[in-house]
Amino acid sequence: MLNKLIANVLPHMPKKLVWVFSKRYIAGESIEEGILASKLLNEKGIETTIDLLGEFIKTLGEAEDNKNQYIDIINQCTGHKIQGNFSLKPTMFGLLIDKEVCYNYIREIVVLATQKNTFVRIDMEDSQCVDMELDIFKRLKLEFPANVGLVVQAYLRRTLNDVKVLSELNSKENPLNFRLCKGIYVEPENIAFKEFEQVQQNFLNGLEFMIKSKIYVGIATHDKHLVHESYKLIEKYNVPKSMYEFQMLYGVTPDLRKSIVNKGHLMRVYVPFGKHWFGYSTRRLKENPKIATEIIKALFVRG
Repeated sequence: MLNKLIANVLPHMPKKLVWVFSKRYIAGESIEEGILASKLLNEKGIETTIDLLGEFIKTLGEAEDNKNQYIDIINQCTGHKIQGNFSLKPTMFGLLIDKEVCYNYIREIVVLATQKNTFVRIDMEDSQCVDMELDIFKRLKLEFPANVGLVVQAYLRRTLNDVKVLSELNSKENPLNFRLCKGIYVEPENIAFKEFEQVQQNFLNGLEFMIKSKIYVGIATHDKHLVHESYKLIEKYNVPKSMYEFQMLYGVTPDLRKSIVNKGHLMRVYVPFGKHWFGYSTRRLKENPKIATEIIKALFVRG
């Protein structure tokens, strides 16, 4: 009840107050702030994936503007020699307005990333987007096999089967590259697992399949149980460090993050920035009110 109350009230609070909750998890509004946050992480031996905030746009004009911003972001970050890559959400480029326009805008970004010898990951969004985003990924993977990756979400019942189907695109020369996360969107029970333990188990099932299939995997979790079970799978299958990394969100569980880095594992931090931080923060709370408790805890508890 308290979680839902906080989630419903926050969008109506002054932005300055909401920023108190959000600033630990968002690098800032500008690309300069995103680059600074990335440099500080790089200095700690941590790589990044940079994300411009914004999703579910309403016009193709916004889509073109987002494309141009990403072009600038890639040029600036590679110019500053940031150790990292880039994440993007297809709905920022008009996925739900015109899928082909969306594809062409994302392709233009991936073309530049290929020229700059960097990498773009396509974020997975809610269930209405999954099939379209899988299709966009498959088209780009065939054309740019080394420069595009995908997010898959363990809470979706379909995910393991999707990964098995996509594994047909895997190769030793250019392995598939997935970020495996739990997922955040609220979906009906016939689409998504609802029990915490079910999501954990599906996460581990997906991870084990990827490891056995020689798929590069970004293990994206702040769950200590999943981190330790991942260690076990890495050891069991003697996975080389060139075939996996751990990933976390900016500002979340820094002590756990540090412990993973100290064990010698590659860590990549998702660095979000942009002027749409307010909508991003409040939308995440509405989609999953349980985050409210985590935000309150995070203000007072580190680790």
